[in-house]
Amino acid sequence: MKSVEILKDIHYIGAVDWDRRNFHGYSLSPKGTTYNAFLIQDEKNTVVDTVDAAFAGDLLCKIAHVMPVEKVDYIVVNHVEPDHSGALPRLVAASKPEKIICSIMGEKAIKEYYDAKDWPLHVVKTGDTLSIGKRTLHFMETRMLHWPDSMMTYIPHDKLLISQDAFGQNYATSERFADEVDQAELARQLSRYYANIVLPYSSVTLKILEEVGKQGWDVQMIAPDHGLLWRGEGVGQVIEAYRNFALQKPANKAVVFFDTMWRSTEMMAHAVAQGLSDAGTPVTVMSLKANHHSDVMTEVFESGAVLVGSATHNNGVLPPVSAMLTYMKGLRPQNKVAAAFGSYGWSGESLKLLTEQLTAMHFDVIEGVRAKNRPTHEQLKACVELGRKVAEALQAKIAAF
Repeated sequence: MKSVEILKDIHYIGAVDWDRRNFHGYSLSPKGTTYNAFLIQDEKNTVVDTVDAAFAGDLLCKIAHVMPVEKVDYIVVNHVEPDHSGALPRLVAASKPEKIICSIMGEKAIKEYYDAKDWPLHVVKTGDTLSIGKRTLHFMETRMLHWPDSMMTYIPHDKLLISQDAFGQNYATSERFADEVDQAELARQLSRYYANIVLPYSSVTLKILEEVGKQGWDVQMIAPDHGLLWRGEGVGQVIEAYRNFALQKPANKAVVFFDTMWRSTEMMAHAVAQGLSDAGTPVTVMSLKANHHSDVMTEVFESGAVLVGSATHNNGVLPPVSAMLTYMKGLRPQNKVAAAFGSYGWSGESLKLLTEQLTAMHFDVIEGVRAKNRPTHEQLKACVELGRKVAEALQAKIAAF
C-alpha cells in the first residue's frame, strides 16, 4: 500500500473502504467510504488523524513507504471517533511518539476509548500553535461539528486545512481529489453526508465558517477525514455549499414518504404527488418499505416540502413511519412546509398524530387529508388539492425567504 503525496512532503496515508455500506450503524454509504490520514515530513514528522482499526496495517504500511514508522514524532488527533482513531493504539505502539496532540475533550475521549495512561497527551485549544520545523500547525476547536472533541488543523506553510469530518463525503474512489471524479455524484454524496450527520449542527457550522474567516487563513486545499480532498476552485465551492446547507434555504422540491397496509395510503401518496407536480414543484415519492431512512432523509434535506402518510395502526402510525419521524426529528431540519395524510379502518388517529409531530418540528403545516378504508375519487381529488396547496405555500415561502 503506497502513500500519495498531496503536497510537497505531505502524504495521504489513509484507507479506502470499498465495501462499507452501513456507516456508523444508522446511515447507508452506497459508494463506500474512506478514512483519511496524513503524514507531514518536517523536523518533527507528524501524522494527522488515523484510520479505522481494521485498516491499521494499511496506515502503517503507507507510512513505511515514506519513512520508518518509528520516526513519527507527533500525532495529531483531530477527532476521536473510532473510524478516525481506531488505528491509534497500533501507531502509538509502533512509533512511540513524543506528543499526541488533541483538544481537551479529545483527551477525555482518548482515555475513555483506549488504555492511554502512559501516552504523551498534549492538549491544545483554539488559537494554539505547534512548530514542527519549517511548518507551524494552527488548531481550532470545532466542538459539536460533530463531536465534542472535534478540532481542525491548519498549516499556513502549505495553505492546507485538515478539517476532520467537515466537508467530507462517503465516497470510495481510487482518486484523491474532488476535481477528478464525477461532479454530480460528488455533490450528491456531499449532500447526503451533511443531511445524515452534520445537519443537527448547522448553527455550529455557520459559526465555524465565520471563525475560519476571522482567523484569516488562506486555505488553498481542504482535506476532510472522509472522501475526496478539495483544491483550487473546489475550496470556495465546498465552503459555499456548506454555508448554503447550514442556512437551510427552502428549495422548490418536495418529498412524499409513506407506509401502507392495503395500498390505500399509497394511492393517496401518488395523488398528493400529482398535485405538487401540477403546481410546479418537482416531487419524489418514497415508500418506507422500499427505501432506507437515510435515503429518505437526504431527500428531506434537499426538499422544501415534506409530506408524510401512514395508515392508522393500533391507534397510532405504522412503525416505519414512526421510526422515520424519530430519525428526522433528531436531525432537526428547518424551513419546511409540511402536511400529513393517511387511511384508516375504524379509529383513524394517524392524521392527527402525524400532524402533531410535524408541528413539533416547527414546520409550516398545511391541514391534511384522511380516507376510510379505500379512498374515494373525491378523496383522491382532495389529496391532489393538498399537494397543490403545499406547493403554493412552499413557493410563497421561497419568495419571502
